[in-house]
Amino acid sequence: MSHPAVPTPPGPPAATPSVTPGPTPDAVPGIVARGVRRTFGDVVAVDAMDLEAPLGKVTALVGPNGSGKTTLLLVLASLLVPDAGQVQVAGHDPVTSPREVRRRVGWMPDVFGTWETLTCREVLETVAEAFHVPRTTATGRIEELLTLVHLREFAERPTQVLSRGQKQRLGLARALVHDPQVLLLDEPASGLDPRSRVELRTVVRRLATQGKAVVISSHVLAELDEMADRAVIVAGGRTVATEELSRQVTRARPWRIRALDQGALLRSLDARSLAHSLPADSGERDGVELAIGSDVEAAALLGDLIRDGVPVLSFQPAAGVLEQAYLTLTADGDRR
Repeated sequence: MSHPAVPTPPGPPAATPSVTPGPTPDAVPGIVARGVRRTFGDVVAVDAMDLEAPLGKVTALVGPNGSGKTTLLLVLASLLVPDAGQVQVAGHDPVTSPREVRRRVGWMPDVFGTWETLTCREVLETVAEAFHVPRTTATGRIEELLTLVHLREFAERPTQVLSRGQKQRLGLARALVHDPQVLLLDEPASGLDPRSRVELRTVVRRLATQGKAVVISSHVLAELDEMADRAVIVAGGRTVATEELSRQVTRARPWRIRALDQGALLRSLDARSLAHSLPADSGERDGVELAIGSDVEAAALLGDLIRDGVPVLSFQPAAGVLEQAYLTLTADGDRR
C-alpha cells in the first residue's frame, strides 16, 4: 500500500484567500529555468536543461523515457534541489522560497499514491487543510473538483476501490485544490480510458484560458497534440529545442488522402507531378501518402482534387503538429 507524503504546509493562513490572483501573462512568467543540472551519484539525470512555461499557455515537456522530464518537474515543484542552474516559478525560487512556490504550484505525479482508507472527499479535504484553504472556500471548491473530474459518485468511497484511471483523475483534483497559478502534470493521461483522455484535454485547455501556466510531461505525443501551445523537447538530460506550436503548419509534412475512386485520385496527382506512395503503416491498398509544403498548399490541393471530380473520402496530416515538430527538431539531435 502506497502512502503519499502529506503536502508541506505553505505557512500560516493569511487574512486574504489562500491563493491570490496571479500576475497577468505579460508580468511574471509562469516558469523560467536556465541551466538546470541534477545528478544522482554518478548518474546525470538533468544536464544544463532550459525551460520556459508562460502563464496562459500549455507547455508540453516532451522526450523519451529517461530523458530527465520527471527530475526537472521535481525541481520545479521544489521537491528536489538542483546541483546548478537558476529557476523561477511564479516569480519565486524553489530553493530559497519553497513554501512560496508550493502555494502557487499544483503537482500531479505520474503515480498517484493515496491514503487508501480515506474517501475521495476526505483526501481533498486533507490537502485543502494542508494548504490552509479556508473551510468555507474548500467545501465548494471540492464539490466543483469532484464534478470536474467525474468522481461525484465516488466521493464517499475509500480510494482503495478506485481504478488506476480514477486515481489519476483524483490526482488532478488534488493538484487543483488550492487554485494554483502553475500546474505540473507528469504523465497525467496514464491509465485513463479514451473518454477520460478527451475530458482531460478539455480541462487542461480551460485551465490555460484561466491564465494558469500548465506544464505536461509525456512521451506519448498524440496525448499532447490537442492540448499544447508550445513544446520543450528534451533528450539525454538536455533541452534539444523549444517550439511554438501553430495550428497552421508552414513546413512540409506528410499527408494521407483516401478517395472512393483510387484510380481517379492517382490520375489527378500524377497530372500534377506529385510524388506519392502507399502509407507505410497501412494494411489497406487504398489511399496515398505524400509530402505537402504547408497547410496552405494542402488546402489548395484539396480544392484541385474536388474540381477534378475525385470523390475524396479523407484528407488529413499523417502526423499531428507536435509529433511532426518533434520528429523534425530531433532528426539530428541527441536521442539517448
